[in-house]
Amino acid sequence: MYSTSSVGSFHTVLQDYKLEGMMMRYSRFVPRLYNFCLSLGMEPGKIMPSRAFCSDESQGFPIILIAKQFGTFPFNHGVVGGGVATDRHGPHASHGKDLVIIQASHVGYDPETQQFGIYRRNQTADCHQGSNCGKLTEVMGWYREEYDFACDNIFLEPAQQSGHQISINNLLLQSDRNEGLMLALDQLIAHDANDNPMLIRAFSTARRYQATPTLVKRIGDRWPTNERRPLGRMLTADLFTFRRQRIGEAEGRSHLEQNLINPMPWILTDPAPALAAAQINTQVEFDRTYRTLKKEQGYQRRNLLFIAGLNIDISPREEQIFPLTKFIPWAAYVQTADGAHRVLEQQELYQALMACDSENPHKVDLEVAISVMEKTKEVSISFDFRHPR
Repeated sequence: MYSTSSVGSFHTVLQDYKLEGMMMRYSRFVPRLYNFCLSLGMEPGKIMPSRAFCSDESQGFPIILIAKQFGTFPFNHGVVGGGVATDRHGPHASHGKDLVIIQASHVGYDPETQQFGIYRRNQTADCHQGSNCGKLTEVMGWYREEYDFACDNIFLEPAQQSGHQISINNLLLQSDRNEGLMLALDQLIAHDANDNPMLIRAFSTARRYQATPTLVKRIGDRWPTNERRPLGRMLTADLFTFRRQRIGEAEGRSHLEQNLINPMPWILTDPAPALAAAQINTQVEFDRTYRTLKKEQGYQRRNLLFIAGLNIDISPREEQIFPLTKFIPWAAYVQTADGAHRVLEQQELYQALMACDSENPHKVDLEVAISVMEKTKEVSISFDFRHPR
């Protein structure tokens, strides 16, 4: 079980990932990224980009822009949800002279409702809106159910002369459970001089206790006076943690869950949970991945840039083919062929990108490139292995 103090640090981490004033359209971000690569000594035509994006179709437009600006289709470093498949470092290293990895978790955004986490699917029969990122939403589902149960089954009893009392469902009092939402009971239940919980009454499915002065002060004038009421969303992130039995696959189906379980209380209680989850996943993936890059033999003494950030998929109108995707950088790891390396934090990275030109003279005209391939003389493929020409 994680302590509330360890989880609390994630509140600061979310605050440190600035969103306002850091956003750029992908059509401006990718050429700036390419020119930034050139400033690091990378050679035009010899750069192999790689993307670690979710498999969602909303990530297709950024991939097209990467191909256009770098002149080659990017290597695939991603697993569902925007994780990085670190076992693909070696193959990626062998595919180019200079190397770039772009990692981005993603989140949908509906400009009409200003809501994060949803995205219009124009290819569906009714162009309905669905979750985005769906994998992050799926991972959060179990935790949200546990949190909703706790919100609905912890009651503030009407204030009396004898003090303020709180009733808690028996399930939530079982601290030896293998999984579930674990309350920080010492912050909810008052104790006597002998450090025993101040039990008022035992019911068939719950127990009533004297509330802590800290909780009483926190609730303030929201404490009911006439009838009991659920604690609801006043169950804040510092009052609980989660315990979960998971399959311990490093980069398998539990990978996202492993990234998010510790900060999950802060994610669920955030005004925009889907956005918070994508931010946290980006931060964890950068920290985890950059350490593996330094150990990969194929990357040694090579020009390498690893950049992580957040893709915001602005839900397209029905007449639009692609979304208006925006990028918010988080951090970058820069390594040069002479062995030097450094990490760029968010503000420094943003300034470095903005200092680069948003026009790329080496960009590829995809329509022309496709036309050339269509008009190229047919190549005959022989399957007569016994008599090669």
